[in-house]
Amino acid sequence: MSSSERLSVALACAEGTSWPHADWPAPDDSYVGRVWQVDPPYRKLADTPLDVVLLSCVEPAHALPELTGALAGRGVPVIVVSGRRDVETVVEVFRGGAGYLVDGDYCTCMLSSAVMAATVGHTYLSPAACAALREGAREAPTGGDAVERLRALLSPRERQIMELLSTGLGAQEIGLRLRLSEKTVRNNLSNIYAKLDARGSTDAVLRWLGATPVLRF
Repeated sequence: MSSSERLSVALACAEGTSWPHADWPAPDDSYVGRVWQVDPPYRKLADTPLDVVLLSCVEPAHALPELTGALAGRGVPVIVVSGRRDVETVVEVFRGGAGYLVDGDYCTCMLSSAVMAATVGHTYLSPAACAALREGAREAPTGGDAVERLRALLSPRERQIMELLSTGLGAQEIGLRLRLSEKTVRNNLSNIYAKLDARGSTDAVLRWLGATPVLRF
C-alpha cells in the first residue's frame, strides 16, 4: 500500500485523556499514513475526510455517544480504546458497532490491524474485550436449543470461521489460521450472514453467541 493509499485516522481524546501512543503510527506503517488529534466536541469530524476514528476515553458510555453525534451519521468506523473491561461496558460498545481495545491488552501492531479491519466492516476486539463479550452472552437468558438450531444452519467450515470471528479475529487472520485465502473467508462470511440473517460481523457474532435477544440493536 503506497503512502497516498494509506489510511487517515482521527485520534479522538475524550475529556481528561490523551492519546497513549506517541510513537504510533511508525513512518513505515503498512496501513496508516496520517493521524491527527481532535478534542471534544469533535466538530472537525463532521466534514474532514477520514477513514477511521480511534476514541481514547475513560468512560465509553459517555464518550461514545458524544463522538457518534459529532460524526453526524457519516458511517465512519470507530474503535474505542479504554481501560474499562467490565461486561456491561464492552457489550454496549460492541452493540453500538464500535471495536474495543482494552488498555494494556494490545500492541501497536494490533492497533494498525484493527484500523485496517474496521475499514472492511470488521468489529475488532482485543482478547480481554472478547472475553467480556462472551461472558455477557453466557449471562444472557437465550435458550441453548435455539442457538444450536441456528448454528446447525452453517457448514462445518462456516462454523470454524464463526468461532474464530467471535474471538475478535478478522478475515485475514482467520484465513491464516485455516489456511484459506482472505477472499475465500470473505465469501464464506457473506454466506454466513445470509444464513444467520445478520447485517454484518457484529450482528453475526451476537447471533452466534446466543446474545441477540438481549443485545439486539
